[in-house]
Order: sequence, then C-alpha cells, then structure tokens
Amino acid sequence: MTETAVYAAGGVVWRMVEDKLKILVIHRTAYVDVTLPKGKVDPGETLAETAAREILEETGIRVALGIPVGVSRYRMPKGREKIVHYWAAEATPDAIRQSQFVPNREIAAIEWLSPKKALKRLSYPVDVEILENFLRFVDDGVLSTFPVIVLRHGKATPRSGWTKPDASRPLTTRGVAQAHAAVGPLSAFGVQRIVTSDALRCVQTVRPLAKALRLPISRTTLISQDLWEAGRANPRLVIGKRVRARVPAVVCGHGPVLPDMLSELALATGTLHGSYLTSAAALPVAGFSVVHLSASNPGSGIVAIETHESRL
Repeated sequence: MTETAVYAAGGVVWRMVEDKLKILVIHRTAYVDVTLPKGKVDPGETLAETAAREILEETGIRVALGIPVGVSRYRMPKGREKIVHYWAAEATPDAIRQSQFVPNREIAAIEWLSPKKALKRLSYPVDVEILENFLRFVDDGVLSTFPVIVLRHGKATPRSGWTKPDASRPLTTRGVAQAHAAVGPLSAFGVQRIVTSDALRCVQTVRPLAKALRLPISRTTLISQDLWEAGRANPRLVIGKRVRARVPAVVCGHGPVLPDMLSELALATGTLHGSYLTSAAALPVAGFSVVHLSASNPGSGIVAIETHESRL
C-alpha cells in the first residue's frame, strides 16, 4: 500500500433465486446513487477484513469471501487515488434471514437485481467493470467456490540453540501476536475446518482462530517438518481430503513443506504447474495463500490464488 492512496474493499454479493442469479446493489442516501457495497479500510485492518465488515455493515448480511474479482482505481474529488479491492461473496439463505438491515443515514435501500439490470442500474463505470469481471467467471461455469488456505506458522523460537525436540519449539512473542492478528483475515473466508502439523508452533498459530470460530483443531504428523526431513511426509493425503470435502479449510504447515502442499493442490485439481505455485508457497511467517476451488467441480482446476502477509 502507498501512503497517498485511499484503500477500500467490498464485494459482489450474489444469491440464487429459483435458479436465477441475483446481484445485490445498495442505494446510498447522501450520494443518491447505486453501487456495490464497499468501504474504507480501518486502521490495522486487512483488505479482506474490510470487505467482509463493510458488506455486513451496509447490507446486514454476513458473508464469507469467495474469489477476488478485481480492483478499481479512480481519483477522488481532491485528487487522491482510491483503490478498491473486490471479492465475490454468496449471501446464503441463513445469512439473509438473519439480516437486520433497515434504511439509515448512509444506505437508503438494498436491492436484488438480475445481472443485466444491475449492469444498467449501477451509477459508476468502475462498478460495472467489477461486475463484468465477476460475470466472466459465471460464464466460465464458476460461481460457488470454496477455499483451501495454506498457512505458514508464526515466528517461532530459533532452531539454533534449541536442545529439546524440534516439534516442541514454541512461538515467540511476535509469533503469538501474529497468530491473533491472523484471526480476522482468515475468518473473512468462512473457515469451517482447521488442520495443522502437530508441531507446537503450528498448533499455537491456529489456536486463536479455533477459539474465535469455536472449531476443533485436527493435528497430523503427515505435514510435519520432522517427517518431511525424514522423507516420510504425506501432504497428498491431507490435501486430497480437504479438496474432496469441499469445505473452507485452513491447513497450517512449515516453510519447507509448503511447496509440496501447493503442488498437491494442483495435482488434486488437475491444474498445470507454474511459477504461480512457487510464489504462493514462498510465504513469510504467518502468511497464507488462499486457493479458491469450484464447489461443484473441484477437479476442474484452481480458480484463483491470493496471498496475504501478516501485518506484524
């Protein structure tokens, strides 16, 4: 991010009504316009957190982020550049029923429209462009997706000088802070399963997330660094299970094991290998890559990959 630009995030919120796709637009009170839900990043917040929060605040609908669908850039009245990141986001029937939206000083109304009507009603070309990007995915047969999130553990006590078993190395103070800071960004993607190497540093990394989401932690030696160094790791079993389950999941592992985990995701989904996998696996401590897969046909290939670094 640059210091001069204003950053924001939002989403293309969608639902199916009698097998027909509907897009959510908002009518803003002060501007008397029709836009996609979005808002500025709060201090200390990531773009993914902002998108989920702003959609909830403006529409009353709690969503899990899907695939990234574009970035809009434009000049504000005083000349500063505004950069807005967008994700697709399904509004589930339960989320819609639980919405408590009422017209307010900022949002006069929300409206569900067909894609064709939404394209005509949106007030700004940048919003139209984002919706068109989303509809290209729909035309390609990609609508409902789920993520497999590959997470590297937080900053751990150095290996040099550690006399106990390597798997017992704990997180440092910074690593603990990174684990807590990751809760918001990871939660934005609707995580429902948490799988981790059984090494303490990995378990400690996902523990705050598990507590926040009230989810159990599934521990495995199959993606541990100890087994990887011994040539006996088996990320294929771990990753294959996650792909078959079609449920949003976090898989926490170690730097040396991450390339194998990403490679197995490509193999499990029939995706060609490329430099993008190397980039997605080259994560700093507490960083994560979100691999988006088609919920209806995971074997059709990776739809999108996005990488996030810890802010600490």
